[in-house]
Amino acid sequence: MKTGISSYTYTWAVGVPGKEPAKPMTAFDLVKRAEDMEVSLVQIADNLPLHNFDLDTLKKLGDMAVESGVEIETGARGLTAENLSNYIRIAELLRSPVLRFVIDSPGYEPDISTVLSVIKAHLASLEKHKITLALENHDRLHSSIFRETVETINHPLVGICLDSVNSLGIAEGLETVVENLAPYTVNLHVKDFTVRRVDHKMGFVVEGVPAGRGFLNLPWILEKLHPWNRCQSAILELWTPPASTLEETIAKEDIWARESIHYLKQIL
Repeated sequence: MKTGISSYTYTWAVGVPGKEPAKPMTAFDLVKRAEDMEVSLVQIADNLPLHNFDLDTLKKLGDMAVESGVEIETGARGLTAENLSNYIRIAELLRSPVLRFVIDSPGYEPDISTVLSVIKAHLASLEKHKITLALENHDRLHSSIFRETVETINHPLVGICLDSVNSLGIAEGLETVVENLAPYTVNLHVKDFTVRRVDHKMGFVVEGVPAGRGFLNLPWILEKLHPWNRCQSAILELWTPPASTLEETIAKEDIWARESIHYLKQIL
């Protein structure tokens, strides 16, 4: 299983809406960071939307990644027919074996029949380019719905991007998520977290921490994924709480990323 970083490892550096740094991290910067950290994989997700790149820029990015010894995985949001078709083309250009997709996007929350129709219409294209579509569990749909979707498609090039925290947003614990999705997981998002009770005792706060310092039992997840032998990559993502300034937050994010990658290299 390959280890990688993501544009969601460096969310603050890339730019959170309304809190953009003076010089945001680019896709090219992310590839350089991966090379510097000695990881062989970068997942460029929807916070660095690749469909905004022209053809020449995409080719330059792909060439740079090859020269750096860094593989690119593509990511997108909003599973429409047009968007999926476009991102299959982008994934092919960037030699990406995995295309991670979040089904929903702002103003677009399709029903499952629409999702099934969109995917089925693109199976031949996925086969042609040997690209695996990985649907990421998010916080509108239960993990059982993701499982049923993949089972209905029933194709080796359609699987799951298993995110370790997202499903908390629909009140599902990790054991349930892994139980439902482990057989279909082709891509893993490693995102560690803590849960603490607020001072007034009426409620909890879920917050990110560097990998290996929170509640996430990564060895257990890997043990559950191993029998199925489908998961190709483990991608570090971070929920880095903001510091007092954006500059301090970006510096903290990088420290957390490097600590987390050190931990992942030991585990993986």
